[in-house]
Amino acid sequence: MERFDAIGERIRQHLEEKNAARDRALQQSRTLIRHCSLAIRAAHRDERPEAAAELATAAHLQLELRANLQAYPDLLHAGYTQDALKEFVEASIVCAILAGEPLPTPEDIGIDNAAYLCGLGEAAGELRRRVLDILRHGRTEEAERLMTVMDDIYGLLVTMDFPDAITGSLRRITDMVRGVVERTRGDLTTTSQQNDLKRALRSLEDKLPRP
Repeated sequence: MERFDAIGERIRQHLEEKNAARDRALQQSRTLIRHCSLAIRAAHRDERPEAAAELATAAHLQLELRANLQAYPDLLHAGYTQDALKEFVEASIVCAILAGEPLPTPEDIGIDNAAYLCGLGEAAGELRRRVLDILRHGRTEEAERLMTVMDDIYGLLVTMDFPDAITGSLRRITDMVRGVVERTRGDLTTTSQQNDLKRALRSLEDKLPRP
C-alpha cells in the first residue's frame, strides 16, 4: 500500500501542476488574442505607434505562454493555445504588410511553421477588409499592392499539400483564402471599371459645348 500511495502522490502532484499550467495557458491565450486584435485594429486605423505597442505586448505574452507549456507539449499543441499563436502570427503579418514593412518569417517571430502558415492565411481576410476600406477613398494603387500580396499568400498556401495532422487546419484556411482572393479581385475590378467610366464621362462633359 505504501508503494501505491507514493505512486499516487507523484501522479497527483504532476496532474495538479499540469492543471495549473493549463489554467495559466487559457488566461494567457485570451490575453494574447485580445492584444493581437487591438494591434490589428490600430493598424487598420493607421495608428502605427499603438499597433507596435500592442504587438510588442503580444510578442512578450506568446513567449510566456510557450515557456509555461514547455514541459507539456500536448497543452502547447492544444487548440486554444494554437489559436492564440495563430492570432499572433496574423497580427504580426498584418501590421507589417499595412506598414509596408518586410514580411516577418517564422524565425523572426519564433513560431513553428504550421501555425505560421495558418496565421498567414488568416491574414488574407484582414487584407481584404483593408482593400475594401481604402477603395472607398480612391486609393486604388495601394489596393492593387495588397491584392498582389493576397495572391502571393494563396500561391504559397496552395503548394502546401500535406495532411492536416501536420499542418493543422491549413486546407480549410487555404480554401477560405481562395474565396477571399476571388471576391476581392472582383471588387477591385468593379471599382476600376467604375473609375474608368467616371473618367470617360468627365472627359465627354469637358468636350461638350457649354450652354
